[in-house]
Amino acid sequence: MHGMDPMELLGFLTGGVCVWLAARENIWNWPIGIANNVFYLIVFWRAGLYADSGLQIFYFAIGVYGWWLWARGGPGHRELPATNIGTSQSIWMLTITAVSAALLYIGLRRFTNSTVPMGDAITTAMSLVAQYMLGRKWLENWLVWIAADVIYVGLYGYKHLYLTALLYAIFIAMCIAGYRGWRKAMSITPLVEAVAAE
Repeated sequence: MHGMDPMELLGFLTGGVCVWLAARENIWNWPIGIANNVFYLIVFWRAGLYADSGLQIFYFAIGVYGWWLWARGGPGHRELPATNIGTSQSIWMLTITAVSAALLYIGLRRFTNSTVPMGDAITTAMSLVAQYMLGRKWLENWLVWIAADVIYVGLYGYKHLYLTALLYAIFIAMCIAGYRGWRKAMSITPLVEAVAAE
């Protein structure tokens, strides 16, 4: 029986809280997410998921950026509103995901003993882009997260990180709720603004 790693447990708890808060557009998702990055950097390195481990460093940086952006990145340096991603940004995000995944795969094959280089590379690239999209408060970040999390469940189960696999299964449900909640809030906001302007 695979023993429970205290770091994985802490990652499970902070990860769940972080996504729950993000789905509710609560800015405290960022500092809790930063703590989560530290825990999972250690967990993934020990499991030989080197790209996912290194990803936590980028998450940390994007977390600081996202925290600032959510607080001060909106009009007049106020709270950033949720919006839809534009067509040109979508093309950029797709391109960055594909190129990043290819480069990560080559690097993992050449320089590490990773047993899952393709899965590790694809999920890492998708997650980086999704995290950036979350920082920009683009609604579609949730769709990218859902796709990545489906792959993550299988990947972590294969690596015997069963608690983390369960966490990512829960993430899928949270991401669906986040997408619906943000979309509903976005449809209400213009109505509120129109009423306030009258």
